[in-house]
Amino acid sequence: MAPPQHRRVRAVLVLLAATALAAGGCARSDAGNPASAKDSGKVVVACGATEEWCSAMTTRFTKETGIKAEFVRLSSGETVARLQAGKANPEFDVWHGGPADGFVAAGEQGLLDPYVSANAATIPARYKDPTGLWTGVYVGVLGFCNNTKILAEKKVAAPRSWQDLLNPGLAKDVGIAHPSTSGTAYTMLWTQTALHQGADGALDYMKRLHPNVLQYSKSGIAPAQQAARGEVGVGVIFSHDCVATQEQGFKDLSLTFPSEGTGYEVGGVALVHGAHNPSSARRYIDWTLTPAAQEIGPTVKSYQVPTNPQAKLSDKTVDLSQVKLVDYDVAAAGRAKKDLTKRFDAEVAQAPKS
Repeated sequence: MAPPQHRRVRAVLVLLAATALAAGGCARSDAGNPASAKDSGKVVVACGATEEWCSAMTTRFTKETGIKAEFVRLSSGETVARLQAGKANPEFDVWHGGPADGFVAAGEQGLLDPYVSANAATIPARYKDPTGLWTGVYVGVLGFCNNTKILAEKKVAAPRSWQDLLNPGLAKDVGIAHPSTSGTAYTMLWTQTALHQGADGALDYMKRLHPNVLQYSKSGIAPAQQAARGEVGVGVIFSHDCVATQEQGFKDLSLTFPSEGTGYEVGGVALVHGAHNPSSARRYIDWTLTPAAQEIGPTVKSYQVPTNPQAKLSDKTVDLSQVKLVDYDVAAAGRAKKDLTKRFDAEVAQAPKS
């Protein structure tokens, strides 16, 4: 039998070896799973709304929780591209803002992780994914942002239907964005799909509208600025963005809605797959669903409709009961996005104008 001191030494060596093996196993596991890494106490947000709204939201979150929040303002198309490019090592923890059909498309590519927040219980079912892939934080409705001065000079009435946009008097005088980069523009494209019973009918309408489009901008907010500056007579935009532009001093702007029915966005929030700061990300998502968080928008001229029924409404927010809405299937829109935007680019955007 070995002396007692030798047995003690052998026991210590065995314990050290076991500890090293366990640590090595954990290290290997964590290396393959960024989400299991230690949360650094901050959250990095890909933000799809206005710069002012993104800043106000992240600043207030930090003030109320002590968790540092950073954001990058990106359109929906840019967000999906950045999430795809960084899938192995994500640069963002949360995607916040922008139409939910973009979130559905990202989920189809494995770029988001489901998270059902306890606060999501108060959000109506039509404004959230049942698996927690995304949860709605606001609703925005498409409308026509009209420069009344420009339209008067052209002797064209402000459009009150999608058919009115086809008026030859509006040649190269309509501003819309490109649906592959802009969630706003994709909402318009899917609205036509709903109104014309499918993609073929929608693309036929967009082909007829094409001669009236000045250019397809990258950002969905840009058409409001184009209308404000008089570059176009009409911008197809979410109504809250037109109202916000009016408040910047552009008094020639008016807002109308298409009589056939208009599309709407459910602005979402979601957890990015493999987020480096998953705990902070979940706390951020929880917070965005509260009434207080959803009441921040109007303080920075973002007048979307909050999804939390307990949040107070601004008197500048559109009354959804007064606007005819199409049957907008968010999940179907998200699944169709890749193919539909590809067809739009090939069949409409790249077609020559007469």
